[in-house]
Amino acid sequence: MTTQTVTIRRTLQASCEEVFDAWLDAEGMPRWMCPGPVTASEVDLDPRVGGRFQIVMLAPHERFVNTGEFLVLDRPTRLQFTWISSRWNHQETLVTIELRPRDGHCELLLTHERFPEAHSSTQLTAGWTLILEKLQLHLESGPRLQP
Repeated sequence: MTTQTVTIRRTLQASCEEVFDAWLDAEGMPRWMCPGPVTASEVDLDPRVGGRFQIVMLAPHERFVNTGEFLVLDRPTRLQFTWISSRWNHQETLVTIELRPRDGHCELLLTHERFPEAHSSTQLTAGWTLILEKLQLHLESGPRLQP
């Protein structure tokens, strides 16, 4: 089976530590880990190498579940995890996040590989781009106030 790869580079107005930590924050993730009109209704993370995660997303007229396992957690420079989506018949894909400090900000390189050819790389690029835009807004909003 042929698979595809998508790569997205973006500079975020935050430190690499803040960006790294956002990827492992189950409480904050529903605010940004969802493209466009999709919402992340449930997030469960075990943020350690070998730990699993589950993100339930709701789109208009559709519910889908994304699961995976953390393979690399090298704070603050690299995360890698499998990504298995019910949208892709549960085929395992691979996401790598590389972070580098740049001019007081954080340059993020996201690589999503091994996704099915049937799923458009254009759609996947658009989805991750929207997610990274929401991540930037989340980081700009600062930490949540505790009640």
